Amino acid sequence: MQQTPSIRRLRHAFLFAALSLALPAAALAETPLQAAIAKLTPQQQATFKAYEAARTAFERRIDRYWKTIDAKRKRRTIKQAHGKVVILADFVKEQPPQYTGPKRPDEIYAMLPKPPKPPAPAEPKPVIPVVGDFLREAEANYNFRPDRITDDEFMIYYALEAVKLGLSRDQVVRVYALETGGMGTYDLQSGYNPRTGHAASTALGYAQLLAANTIEQLRKEGEDFAERLDKLAAQHDADGKGHALRAKSAVLRRMIADARTVRDSWPSHVAYAKTPKGLGMHALNLDGDIGPWMQVVKLKSITDYAAKKGMTKLTGGQLELMNLAGPGHGFEMMQPSIRDMPTANFFDRGGYERNPVVHDKTGALLLVKLNEIMDRNVQKPGAVKFAQIFDGIGRHLNGKPNFEANANSFSPFGPR
Repeated sequence: MQQTPSIRRLRHAFLFAALSLALPAAALAETPLQAAIAKLTPQQQATFKAYEAARTAFERRIDRYWKTIDAKRKRRTIKQAHGKVVILADFVKEQPPQYTGPKRPDEIYAMLPKPPKPPAPAEPKPVIPVVGDFLREAEANYNFRPDRITDDEFMIYYALEAVKLGLSRDQVVRVYALETGGMGTYDLQSGYNPRTGHAASTALGYAQLLAANTIEQLRKEGEDFAERLDKLAAQHDADGKGHALRAKSAVLRRMIADARTVRDSWPSHVAYAKTPKGLGMHALNLDGDIGPWMQVVKLKSITDYAAKKGMTKLTGGQLELMNLAGPGHGFEMMQPSIRDMPTANFFDRGGYERNPVVHDKTGALLLVKLNEIMDRNVQKPGAVKFAQIFDGIGRHLNGKPNFEANANSFSPFGPR
Protein backbone atom coordinates (compact mmCIF):
# COMPACT_ATOMS: atom_id res chain seq x y z
CA MET A 1 0.00 0.00 0.00
CA GLN A 2 1.31 3.42 -0.90
CA GLN A 3 2.06 5.47 2.19
CA THR A 4 0.61 8.95 2.53
CA PRO A 5 3.01 11.85 3.14
CA SER A 6 1.95 12.10 6.79
CA ILE A 7 2.57 8.38 7.41
CA ARG A 8 5.98 8.61 5.73
CA ARG A 9 6.89 11.57 7.94
CA LEU A 10 5.86 9.73 11.12
CA ARG A 11 7.80 6.67 10.10
CA HIS A 12 11.04 8.54 9.42
CA ALA A 13 10.67 10.60 12.58
CA PHE A 14 10.20 7.42 14.61
CA LEU A 15 13.22 5.67 13.14
CA PHE A 16 15.46 8.72 13.38
CA ALA A 17 14.48 9.33 17.01
CA ALA A 18 15.15 5.69 17.85
CA LEU A 19 18.54 5.86 16.18
CA SER A 20 19.50 9.03 18.05
CA LEU A 21 18.71 7.34 21.37
CA ALA A 22 20.58 4.18 20.48
CA LEU A 23 23.82 5.76 19.37
CA PRO A 24 25.22 7.03 22.72
CA ALA A 25 25.21 3.67 24.50
CA ALA A 26 23.68 0.22 24.30
CA ALA A 27 22.18 0.78 27.74
CA LEU A 28 19.68 3.20 26.19
CA ALA A 29 18.38 0.53 23.82
CA GLU A 30 15.10 0.07 25.66
CA THR A 31 12.94 -1.05 22.74
CA PRO A 32 13.46 -3.84 20.18
CA LEU A 33 14.13 -1.23 17.51
CA GLN A 34 16.72 0.61 19.62
CA ALA A 35 18.32 -2.70 20.55
CA ALA A 36 18.57 -3.69 16.90
CA ILE A 37 20.09 -0.34 15.96
CA ALA A 38 22.61 -0.64 18.77
CA LYS A 39 23.81 -3.96 17.35
CA LEU A 40 24.65 -2.38 14.00
CA THR A 41 28.27 -1.67 13.25
CA PRO A 42 29.34 1.99 13.52
CA GLN A 43 29.45 2.16 9.70
CA GLN A 44 25.96 0.70 9.41
CA GLN A 45 24.65 3.14 12.01
CA ALA A 46 26.21 6.04 10.14
CA THR A 47 24.73 4.86 6.83
CA PHE A 48 21.30 4.39 8.39
CA LYS A 49 21.40 7.74 10.17
CA ALA A 50 22.46 9.55 6.99
CA TYR A 51 19.57 8.04 5.02
CA GLU A 52 16.94 8.74 7.67
CA ALA A 53 18.14 12.30 8.14
CA ALA A 54 18.06 12.89 4.38
CA ARG A 55 14.57 11.45 4.00
CA THR A 56 13.21 13.43 6.96
CA ALA A 57 14.67 16.64 5.56
CA PHE A 58 13.19 15.84 2.14
CA GLU A 59 9.72 15.25 3.59
CA ARG A 60 9.86 18.62 5.32
CA ARG A 61 11.02 20.32 2.13
CA ILE A 62 8.26 18.85 -0.03
CA ASP A 63 5.65 19.71 2.61
CA ARG A 64 6.80 23.33 2.48
CA TYR A 65 6.62 23.23 -1.33
CA TRP A 66 2.99 22.10 -1.36
CA LYS A 67 2.01 24.61 1.30
CA THR A 68 3.41 27.32 -0.95
CA ILE A 69 1.55 25.89 -3.95
CA ASP A 70 -1.73 25.91 -2.01
CA ALA A 71 -1.21 29.45 -0.73
CA LYS A 72 -0.47 30.82 -4.20
CA ARG A 73 -3.42 29.00 -5.76
CA LYS A 74 -5.78 30.46 -3.14
CA ARG A 75 -4.30 33.90 -3.79
CA ARG A 76 -4.89 33.51 -7.55
CA THR A 77 -8.48 32.45 -6.95
CA ILE A 78 -9.13 35.56 -4.85
CA LYS A 79 -7.50 37.83 -7.42
CA GLN A 80 -9.48 36.30 -10.28
CA ALA A 81 -12.73 36.62 -8.31
CA HIS A 82 -12.04 40.35 -7.94
CA GLY A 83 -11.10 40.81 -11.59
CA LYS A 84 -7.40 41.35 -10.87
CA VAL A 85 -4.66 40.25 -13.26
CA VAL A 86 -2.72 37.14 -12.33
CA ILE A 87 1.04 37.55 -12.75
CA LEU A 88 3.98 35.14 -12.78
CA ALA A 89 4.73 35.91 -9.14
CA ASP A 90 1.42 34.20 -8.33
CA PHE A 91 2.88 30.84 -9.41
CA VAL A 92 5.60 28.57 -8.07
CA LYS A 93 8.23 28.42 -10.79
CA GLU A 94 10.06 25.30 -9.57
CA GLN A 95 9.00 21.69 -10.00
CA PRO A 96 8.33 19.68 -6.83
CA PRO A 97 11.62 18.78 -5.10
CA GLN A 98 13.09 15.38 -5.87
CA TYR A 99 14.85 13.19 -3.35
CA THR A 100 18.59 13.24 -4.11
CA GLY A 101 20.01 11.86 -0.86
CA PRO A 102 21.62 8.50 -0.16
CA LYS A 103 19.95 5.33 -1.39
CA ARG A 104 17.80 3.39 1.03
CA PRO A 105 20.04 0.77 2.71
CA ASP A 106 17.73 -2.22 2.30
CA GLU A 107 20.22 -4.66 3.83
CA ILE A 108 20.25 -2.62 7.05
CA TYR A 109 16.46 -2.28 7.18
CA ALA A 110 16.22 -6.07 6.88
CA MET A 111 18.01 -6.32 10.24
CA LEU A 112 15.52 -4.05 12.02
CA PRO A 113 12.02 -4.78 13.31
CA LYS A 114 9.26 -3.15 11.38
CA PRO A 115 8.06 0.15 12.87
CA PRO A 116 4.64 0.06 14.53
CA LYS A 117 1.65 0.64 12.36
CA PRO A 118 0.18 4.14 12.63
CA PRO A 119 -2.88 4.35 14.86
CA ALA A 120 -6.10 3.45 13.11
CA PRO A 121 -8.13 6.52 12.15
CA ALA A 122 -11.29 7.24 14.09
CA GLU A 123 -13.20 6.46 10.91
CA PRO A 124 -11.91 3.99 8.31
CA LYS A 125 -10.90 5.39 4.95
CA PRO A 126 -13.99 5.20 2.74
CA VAL A 127 -13.88 2.74 -0.13
CA ILE A 128 -14.56 4.34 -3.50
CA PRO A 129 -18.01 3.26 -4.74
CA VAL A 130 -18.17 1.23 -7.94
CA VAL A 131 -20.76 0.59 -10.64
CA GLY A 132 -22.60 -1.97 -8.52
CA ASP A 133 -23.02 0.65 -5.79
CA PHE A 134 -24.39 3.24 -8.23
CA LEU A 135 -26.92 0.74 -9.56
CA ARG A 136 -27.97 -0.41 -6.09
CA GLU A 137 -28.50 3.12 -4.78
CA ALA A 138 -30.35 4.19 -7.94
CA GLU A 139 -32.86 1.41 -7.44
CA ALA A 140 -33.10 1.84 -3.67
CA ASN A 141 -33.58 5.62 -3.72
CA TYR A 142 -35.32 6.24 -7.04
CA ASN A 143 -36.57 2.84 -8.20
CA PHE A 144 -34.42 3.49 -11.28
CA ARG A 145 -32.68 0.90 -13.40
CA PRO A 146 -30.67 2.28 -16.34
CA ASP A 147 -31.64 0.98 -19.75
CA ARG A 148 -28.39 -0.69 -20.73
CA ILE A 149 -27.47 -0.82 -24.41
CA THR A 150 -24.52 -2.10 -26.42
CA ASP A 151 -21.35 -0.08 -26.82
CA ASP A 152 -22.01 0.25 -30.55
CA GLU A 153 -25.38 1.85 -29.78
CA PHE A 154 -23.89 4.06 -27.09
CA MET A 155 -21.18 5.27 -29.49
CA ILE A 156 -23.74 6.12 -32.17
CA TYR A 157 -25.96 8.08 -29.79
CA TYR A 158 -22.89 9.77 -28.29
CA ALA A 159 -21.58 10.77 -31.72
CA LEU A 160 -24.98 12.04 -32.86
CA GLU A 161 -25.24 14.21 -29.78
CA ALA A 162 -21.70 15.49 -30.28
CA VAL A 163 -22.35 16.44 -33.91
CA LYS A 164 -25.58 18.15 -32.91
CA LEU A 165 -23.75 20.27 -30.32
CA GLY A 166 -20.93 21.16 -32.69
CA LEU A 167 -18.18 18.95 -31.27
CA SER A 168 -15.81 17.49 -33.82
CA ARG A 169 -14.62 13.94 -34.37
CA ASP A 170 -11.10 15.00 -33.39
CA GLN A 171 -12.29 16.39 -30.07
CA VAL A 172 -14.53 13.52 -29.03
CA VAL A 173 -12.50 10.57 -30.29
CA ARG A 174 -9.22 11.85 -28.91
CA VAL A 175 -10.76 12.48 -25.47
CA TYR A 176 -12.16 8.95 -25.62
CA ALA A 177 -8.75 7.61 -26.69
CA LEU A 178 -7.01 9.12 -23.69
CA GLU A 179 -9.67 8.56 -21.05
CA THR A 180 -10.39 4.92 -21.94
CA GLY A 181 -7.13 3.84 -23.55
CA GLY A 182 -8.78 3.69 -26.95
CA MET A 183 -10.88 0.62 -26.25
CA GLY A 184 -12.91 1.26 -23.10
CA THR A 185 -16.61 0.64 -22.67
CA TYR A 186 -19.24 3.19 -21.65
CA ASP A 187 -19.42 1.65 -18.16
CA LEU A 188 -15.65 1.81 -17.69
CA GLN A 189 -14.73 3.15 -14.24
CA SER A 190 -11.38 4.78 -13.54
CA GLY A 191 -8.84 2.30 -12.21
CA TYR A 192 -11.39 -0.45 -11.63
CA ASN A 193 -9.74 -3.75 -10.70
CA PRO A 194 -12.06 -6.75 -11.22
CA ARG A 195 -9.90 -8.86 -8.90
CA THR A 196 -10.21 -6.55 -5.89
CA GLY A 197 -13.43 -4.79 -6.82
CA HIS A 198 -11.77 -1.43 -6.09
CA ALA A 199 -11.56 1.67 -8.29
CA ALA A 200 -9.37 4.76 -8.40
CA SER A 201 -12.27 7.21 -8.56
CA THR A 202 -15.96 7.42 -9.43
CA ALA A 203 -15.15 8.59 -12.99
CA LEU A 204 -17.31 6.79 -15.58
CA GLY A 205 -17.60 6.51 -19.32
CA TYR A 206 -16.02 7.88 -22.44
CA ALA A 207 -15.37 11.29 -20.87
CA GLN A 208 -14.85 9.90 -17.34
CA LEU A 209 -17.40 11.99 -15.43
CA LEU A 210 -17.05 11.96 -11.65
CA ALA A 211 -20.10 11.48 -9.45
CA ALA A 212 -19.76 15.16 -8.49
CA ASN A 213 -19.91 16.07 -12.21
CA THR A 214 -23.23 14.25 -12.42
CA ILE A 215 -24.65 16.37 -9.57
CA GLU A 216 -23.44 19.50 -11.34
CA GLN A 217 -24.93 18.37 -14.66
CA LEU A 218 -28.32 17.66 -13.12
CA ARG A 219 -28.42 21.09 -11.49
CA LYS A 220 -27.59 22.89 -14.73
CA GLU A 221 -28.92 20.80 -17.62
CA GLY A 222 -31.19 18.31 -15.91
CA GLU A 223 -34.48 19.88 -16.96
CA ASP A 224 -33.30 19.94 -20.57
CA PHE A 225 -32.61 16.20 -20.33
CA ALA A 226 -36.09 15.60 -18.89
CA GLU A 227 -37.76 17.61 -21.65
CA ARG A 228 -35.90 15.61 -24.26
CA LEU A 229 -37.13 12.40 -22.68
CA ASP A 230 -40.66 13.76 -22.95
CA LYS A 231 -40.11 14.38 -26.69
CA LEU A 232 -38.77 10.86 -27.12
CA ALA A 233 -41.82 9.54 -25.32
CA ALA A 234 -44.11 11.34 -27.81
CA GLN A 235 -42.20 9.77 -30.70
CA HIS A 236 -42.67 6.31 -29.20
CA ASP A 237 -46.34 6.46 -28.23
CA ALA A 238 -47.23 4.39 -31.27
CA ASP A 239 -44.87 1.51 -30.40
CA GLY A 240 -45.77 1.42 -26.70
CA LYS A 241 -42.43 2.71 -25.36
CA GLY A 242 -43.73 6.16 -24.50
CA HIS A 243 -44.99 5.18 -21.05
CA ALA A 244 -41.57 3.88 -19.95
CA LEU A 245 -39.82 7.01 -21.21
CA ARG A 246 -42.26 9.26 -19.35
CA ALA A 247 -41.67 7.25 -16.19
CA LYS A 248 -37.93 7.74 -16.67
CA SER A 249 -38.49 11.46 -17.14
CA ALA A 250 -40.41 11.59 -13.84
CA VAL A 251 -37.58 9.81 -12.04
CA LEU A 252 -35.08 12.20 -13.58
CA ARG A 253 -37.06 15.19 -12.31
CA ARG A 254 -37.00 13.74 -8.80
CA MET A 255 -33.21 13.54 -9.06
CA ILE A 256 -33.05 17.09 -10.37
CA ALA A 257 -35.11 18.36 -7.45
CA ASP A 258 -32.77 16.63 -5.01
CA ALA A 259 -29.66 17.90 -6.80
CA ARG A 260 -30.96 21.46 -6.64
CA THR A 261 -31.12 21.28 -2.86
CA VAL A 262 -27.31 21.17 -2.94
CA ARG A 263 -25.33 24.37 -2.77
CA ASP A 264 -23.90 25.30 -6.17
CA SER A 265 -20.23 24.78 -5.39
CA TRP A 266 -17.78 22.04 -6.29
CA PRO A 267 -17.05 20.99 -2.66
CA SER A 268 -20.81 20.71 -2.06
CA HIS A 269 -21.23 18.58 -5.19
CA VAL A 270 -18.36 16.33 -4.07
CA ALA A 271 -19.91 15.88 -0.63
CA TYR A 272 -23.41 15.13 -1.96
CA ALA A 273 -22.01 12.68 -4.51
CA LYS A 274 -20.99 10.46 -1.58
CA THR A 275 -24.53 10.19 -0.25
CA PRO A 276 -26.87 7.33 -1.27
CA LYS A 277 -28.93 9.64 -3.49
CA GLY A 278 -25.82 11.17 -5.04
CA LEU A 279 -24.45 7.73 -5.86
CA GLY A 280 -27.78 6.72 -7.34
CA MET A 281 -27.78 9.75 -9.64
CA HIS A 282 -24.41 8.70 -11.07
CA ALA A 283 -26.08 5.61 -12.56
CA LEU A 284 -27.63 7.95 -15.16
CA ASN A 285 -24.34 7.74 -17.05
CA LEU A 286 -25.13 4.07 -17.75
CA ASP A 287 -28.54 4.75 -19.29
CA GLY A 288 -28.74 4.51 -23.06
CA ASP A 289 -31.00 7.54 -23.37
CA ILE A 290 -29.41 9.87 -20.81
CA GLY A 291 -25.76 8.78 -20.54
CA PRO A 292 -24.59 10.02 -23.96
CA TRP A 293 -26.27 13.38 -23.36
CA MET A 294 -24.62 13.85 -19.97
CA GLN A 295 -21.15 12.99 -21.19
CA VAL A 296 -21.29 15.07 -24.36
CA VAL A 297 -22.89 18.08 -22.66
CA LYS A 298 -20.02 18.03 -20.14
CA LEU A 299 -17.50 18.29 -23.00
CA LYS A 300 -19.58 20.99 -24.66
CA SER A 301 -19.55 23.01 -21.43
CA ILE A 302 -15.76 23.02 -21.62
CA THR A 303 -15.73 24.33 -25.20
CA ASP A 304 -18.29 26.98 -24.19
CA TYR A 305 -16.05 28.06 -21.30
CA ALA A 306 -13.07 28.32 -23.65
CA ALA A 307 -15.10 30.30 -26.19
CA LYS A 308 -16.05 32.84 -23.54
CA LYS A 309 -12.34 33.22 -22.83
CA GLY A 310 -11.57 33.80 -26.50
CA MET A 311 -10.57 30.25 -27.56
CA THR A 312 -13.25 29.40 -30.09
CA LYS A 313 -11.61 26.25 -31.43
CA LEU A 314 -10.11 23.56 -29.22
CA THR A 315 -8.14 20.59 -30.46
CA GLY A 316 -8.83 17.21 -28.92
CA GLY A 317 -5.69 17.59 -26.81
CA GLN A 318 -6.68 21.03 -25.55
CA LEU A 319 -10.18 19.80 -24.70
CA GLU A 320 -8.71 16.89 -22.75
CA LEU A 321 -6.29 19.16 -20.89
CA MET A 322 -9.27 21.19 -19.66
CA ASN A 323 -11.22 18.00 -18.93
CA LEU A 324 -8.30 16.62 -16.90
CA ALA A 325 -7.38 19.70 -14.88
CA GLY A 326 -10.78 21.42 -14.85
CA PRO A 327 -11.77 24.11 -17.36
CA GLY A 328 -10.25 27.03 -15.42
CA HIS A 329 -6.91 25.42 -14.65
CA GLY A 330 -6.68 23.83 -18.10
CA PHE A 331 -7.30 27.19 -19.74
CA GLU A 332 -4.64 28.80 -17.55
CA MET A 333 -2.08 26.18 -18.54
CA MET A 334 -2.49 27.06 -22.21
CA GLN A 335 -1.88 30.79 -21.85
CA PRO A 336 1.41 31.96 -23.41
CA SER A 337 2.54 33.69 -20.22
CA ILE A 338 1.69 30.73 -18.00
CA ARG A 339 2.18 27.56 -20.05
CA ASP A 340 5.78 27.18 -18.87
CA MET A 341 4.75 27.05 -15.21
CA PRO A 342 4.93 23.62 -13.46
CA THR A 343 1.73 21.61 -13.56
CA ALA A 344 1.87 21.34 -9.75
CA ASN A 345 0.39 24.86 -9.68
CA PHE A 346 -2.89 23.54 -11.07
CA PHE A 347 -3.54 20.43 -8.96
CA ASP A 348 -3.88 19.66 -5.29
CA ARG A 349 -1.15 17.43 -3.91
CA GLY A 350 -3.25 14.26 -3.87
CA GLY A 351 -4.44 14.71 -7.44
CA TYR A 352 -0.93 15.46 -8.64
CA GLU A 353 0.66 12.47 -6.92
CA ARG A 354 -2.04 10.06 -8.15
CA ASN A 355 -1.64 11.08 -11.80
CA PRO A 356 1.85 10.28 -13.15
CA VAL A 357 1.13 11.89 -16.53
CA VAL A 358 1.29 15.37 -14.96
CA HIS A 359 4.50 14.83 -12.98
CA ASP A 360 7.47 17.17 -13.53
CA LYS A 361 5.95 18.92 -16.53
CA THR A 362 4.87 22.38 -17.49
CA GLY A 363 1.45 23.08 -18.95
CA ALA A 364 2.99 23.13 -22.44
CA LEU A 365 4.76 19.80 -21.94
CA LEU A 366 1.66 18.21 -20.48
CA LEU A 367 -0.29 19.11 -23.61
CA VAL A 368 2.46 17.54 -25.72
CA LYS A 369 2.32 14.38 -23.61
CA LEU A 370 -1.47 14.13 -23.85
CA ASN A 371 -1.26 14.37 -27.63
CA GLU A 372 1.42 11.67 -27.73
CA ILE A 373 -0.83 9.31 -25.77
CA MET A 374 -3.81 10.17 -27.96
CA ASP A 375 -1.80 9.57 -31.13
CA ARG A 376 -1.13 6.01 -29.95
CA ASN A 377 -4.57 5.25 -28.59
CA VAL A 378 -6.61 6.50 -31.57
CA GLN A 379 -5.24 3.51 -33.44
CA LYS A 380 -6.84 1.04 -31.02
CA PRO A 381 -10.08 -0.80 -31.91
CA GLY A 382 -12.55 1.25 -29.88
CA ALA A 383 -11.22 4.59 -31.10
CA VAL A 384 -11.10 3.37 -34.71
CA LYS A 385 -14.74 2.27 -34.50
CA PHE A 386 -15.74 5.57 -32.88
CA ALA A 387 -14.05 7.53 -35.69
CA GLN A 388 -15.81 5.39 -38.31
CA ILE A 389 -19.16 6.15 -36.68
CA PHE A 390 -18.42 9.89 -36.86
CA ASP A 391 -17.46 9.55 -40.53
CA GLY A 392 -20.67 7.63 -41.25
CA ILE A 393 -22.76 10.31 -39.59
CA GLY A 394 -20.95 12.99 -41.56
CA ARG A 395 -21.63 11.25 -44.87
CA HIS A 396 -25.28 10.71 -43.97
CA LEU A 397 -25.91 14.31 -42.92
CA ASN A 398 -23.85 15.98 -45.62
CA GLY A 399 -25.98 18.61 -47.33
CA LYS A 400 -29.16 17.66 -45.45
CA PRO A 401 -30.67 20.68 -43.65
CA ASN A 402 -33.04 18.89 -41.25
CA PHE A 403 -30.58 17.62 -38.67
CA GLU A 404 -33.08 16.05 -36.26
CA ALA A 405 -34.87 13.96 -38.86
CA ASN A 406 -31.75 12.85 -40.65
CA ALA A 407 -29.79 12.19 -37.46
CA ASN A 408 -32.59 9.95 -36.22
CA SER A 409 -32.75 8.07 -39.50
CA PHE A 410 -29.01 7.40 -39.36
CA SER A 411 -29.25 5.06 -36.40
CA PRO A 412 -29.78 1.40 -37.33
CA PHE A 413 -31.55 1.00 -34.00
CA GLY A 414 -34.58 3.12 -34.87
CA PRO A 415 -35.67 6.62 -33.80
CA ARG A 416 -34.24 7.97 -30.55
